[in-house]
Amino acid sequence: MADKYEKYSKEELVRLLRERDRKPRFGLVWERDEIDHDKSVNGDFVALDFQKELSCGDAPYRNLLIEGDNFDALRYLRMTHAGKIKCIYIDPPYNTGNKDFIYNDRFVDKDDLYRHSKWLEYMYRRLEIARDLLTEDGVIFVSIGEDEIHELGLLMEHVFAGLQKIGTFVWRTRQSADSRNQTGASIDHEYVLCFGQRLKGTPIDEDKFSNPDSDPRGAWRSADMTGLATKDKRPNLHYDLKNEETGEIYLCPPKGWRYEPKTMQKLIKEKRVLWPANTDGRPRLKKFLKELKSNRKGFSSILDVPLTAEGGKELAEVDLRNQFSFPKPSGLIKELVGQVCEPNDIVLDFFAGSGTTAKAVLDLNGEDEGTRRFILVSSTEATGEEPDKNICRDVCAKRIERTGGDFAYLRARRIPIETIFTKIQHDQVWLALQLIHSDTISPYQKGDAFQVQEVEKDKLVIYLPKMTDAALNDIKKKINKGKEAVIYSWQPALLKERLGKSGITYEPIPQFLVDRFGAGAKK
Repeated sequence: MADKYEKYSKEELVRLLRERDRKPRFGLVWERDEIDHDKSVNGDFVALDFQKELSCGDAPYRNLLIEGDNFDALRYLRMTHAGKIKCIYIDPPYNTGNKDFIYNDRFVDKDDLYRHSKWLEYMYRRLEIARDLLTEDGVIFVSIGEDEIHELGLLMEHVFAGLQKIGTFVWRTRQSADSRNQTGASIDHEYVLCFGQRLKGTPIDEDKFSNPDSDPRGAWRSADMTGLATKDKRPNLHYDLKNEETGEIYLCPPKGWRYEPKTMQKLIKEKRVLWPANTDGRPRLKKFLKELKSNRKGFSSILDVPLTAEGGKELAEVDLRNQFSFPKPSGLIKELVGQVCEPNDIVLDFFAGSGTTAKAVLDLNGEDEGTRRFILVSSTEATGEEPDKNICRDVCAKRIERTGGDFAYLRARRIPIETIFTKIQHDQVWLALQLIHSDTISPYQKGDAFQVQEVEKDKLVIYLPKMTDAALNDIKKKINKGKEAVIYSWQPALLKERLGKSGITYEPIPQFLVDRFGAGAKK
């Protein structure tokens, strides 16, 4: 058996040892190869090909569906969307041992001694890039089961250091218990780990507030004033309460009051204490709606959303029954995305599967007339036994179309970095430039001397694949109308010499894209 280290140079081996010595030994540790990781990130460039025949709707397209390895797609999106994604939701392989994920072109099963390490490395590579895509106030949700919940929690704390762990949400997945589990326990729930800045919370039910006594301070509701501590722990909260107007005495509750005597007297003076008709009752507090710091309360960590079976019903409704195993119900993702996104934000799902996230985004937009956009990444899931299998094309795309969504269908392609100057195509360049500068994309127009898009008021993005006198004259006319421009070309120095106008920025192609693509790998 060949030694796996034989392929490395002396310099690479020294680097590998130094990297291992540098790492702490406490916490999450798994078998990983830093050099293999480095090569996977830097080995080639990724381009996207627009597939008109598989796209849905008309240009300009706002939503994207990317077919391909999500590691490749994420590397590409870091070039185009770094810092732009408000919400990421993913439902990755749970690593159950039932060949639910592929690592280095092979399924991992439960007999693999490095099963957990391979899963962690697989997730680490993707989450590491995903963090770069989030906005400053962005949030990521990750669904997971029992097999890797603890490992994933530690991994996310490592990758998303600096962000808050907002919480671990529990979702009940089914109603009836499983009698087949050999442990005797029925696992009827899954988890959703959440990291980011904060959630919106749940709206306060203002219908619970009213003003039956015409209080000038406005609508109110009655609130409990009893405490939570025994007398030996909080003696200052244990006392009898007297209604001075009637002389009635109300005995101290078993765990005291919520307020000390001085504060309680202030509330009584302000006529905020509601006295019951008899001394067997318990005085309560008037809580005014206008005093609430927010019109929202905390989002419960117990998710009250549809069960797994609902996901299958939703696929059946669009004639895709049994095309995907255990699809998530859109109500789950809609509830989570709704906690983060404003009406014009971007949602990313790079384990898109059957396309449930797209339906959730479309449903949210339908409710509030929002313009949220989605970017979905789905693989074909083809294997040696099923070489023609294509989940992205045959399930995800069809579901979005039948749900009423539109999207540009894009296919990821690797280009060896040493061949990019000869292999990258003009349409691939223009697609990348549009995604960097704009919210929409349109197909490359082969008959035009140059491609142009207005990305802001009086600002143009121009791609000039070939310099001709006619093209230069047309560009001058556009810019003479008082517009600023950034022009991408294969001959930026010569172009600058020919145009030489103020208000124009010149960028080299493909070097601009290569530099931007590699920037994240050098962090």
